[in-house]
Amino acid sequence: MLFNPELCRNESEVESKLIVQYLLPQLGYTPDTWHQEVAVGSIRLDFLAFGVQVVPLILDANSPLSVVMEAKSPKQNLNHHVLRLRHYLTSLNVRFGLLTNGKEIRIYQKLRDEIQLVFQCQGNDVQEKMEEIRGLIGRESLKNQQLKEQLEVQISDLEPRKEHSMKTIAIYHNKGGVGKTTIAVNLAAALRKKGKSVLLIDLDSQANTTFATGLIKFQFEEDDNLQDCNVYHLLESGDFYSIPDVIRKSDYFNNPELDVIPAHINLIEGQYKLNQIDASKTRLLTKLKKVEEVYDIVIIDTPPSRDLYAKVALVAADYLIIPSDLKPFANQGLLSVKNFIAEVNEFREIIGKPVINLIGVLSSKISTNSRFLQYSFPKQRSVISEHYNLPLMEAVIYDRTMLSECMNQTISVGELEYPDPKSIHKYAEEVKTEAQKSAREFDILADEVLQKMRIE
Repeated sequence: MLFNPELCRNESEVESKLIVQYLLPQLGYTPDTWHQEVAVGSIRLDFLAFGVQVVPLILDANSPLSVVMEAKSPKQNLNHHVLRLRHYLTSLNVRFGLLTNGKEIRIYQKLRDEIQLVFQCQGNDVQEKMEEIRGLIGRESLKNQQLKEQLEVQISDLEPRKEHSMKTIAIYHNKGGVGKTTIAVNLAAALRKKGKSVLLIDLDSQANTTFATGLIKFQFEEDDNLQDCNVYHLLESGDFYSIPDVIRKSDYFNNPELDVIPAHINLIEGQYKLNQIDASKTRLLTKLKKVEEVYDIVIIDTPPSRDLYAKVALVAADYLIIPSDLKPFANQGLLSVKNFIAEVNEFREIIGKPVINLIGVLSSKISTNSRFLQYSFPKQRSVISEHYNLPLMEAVIYDRTMLSECMNQTISVGELEYPDPKSIHKYAEEVKTEAQKSAREFDILADEVLQKMRIE
């Protein structure tokens, strides 16, 4: 049987002629393995097909692998329906989604809380692409995937459980203005939304991370509730100020919120005293060990310098990310960063800690200008590996107005206006605009970081 997209003039005909009469039979689904007009809570699905017969229809984590199929009118742009399909797949824990208007067929796969386009073709090409489609969402393919996953679970149950292993990441560059704080807070937010327990530490006396996570909500000095309990006190005392004592919850910054160890402008004044205390260089490392069963990931925002606080961060960290806008001054600063890493690694060797693992240079604050991206950006990226011999991360954080806008939100209380910053993810949920692009970039960054740290 052949399919002719010209016969589909409306949504109803896409459902009947493409999905019911053509796709479902070609993919091996029998009437007892697919359902039409499925209602699950407030969600209404056009079609839901399973690799095995499922009666009654119940969707949970143990349900057989399934595919949602959504039909749209040939006049509709499929791009306008991707977010709704994402909501269906992530809310119902369904692995695959097919989206079509007859003229075009797309297949998306759920990856954690996001979806990824894994197949796309024109309606005219569906016959010649059928084997590829069967390999993704055919009934036999889903059934085989289900059996493979069940076997993997059975094997993993027999393997000894790995111990919980907290990973600590420092975000460092000795040049300011390269997006360190933006990277630190939004990477932490992205990892938190992926279900990881995250601790965010501000070690910069400018306290930008502390501000960005909503912890500076005071207009007058007498209302400052951070000056007597912040990261300085944690480093200054060996007997007091444990990490749980100093932690604050971010304030309406992310959903879910983050645990934050705040900084304070007084860090500058306290540095001389800490430099006289040898143990201050390893105190953060020591205190983090006491909470390693609590957190999956610790992210440390550092000052743009080679001072004590930067050294404390790199001594405590397992991994390092170097944000850079890849411009000449930032690139020239990479030589100093490499020298500083070598210096810190010498100290780490003395205390019996392995050298820091460099995840890579992260391209940040990158212009979205198309000519720049086509001609200048590739050359800028190649310089990092060819001239500076540093690894370059695949993720890119572009310079979008929404990244600064979300941090500069305010709230009025009476005649006073207070800061009310948001993570890019929370802002994207509230303002359905370009913020979604930036949020997606940080999700990609989070996935790359998890992969390189071998965290599932």
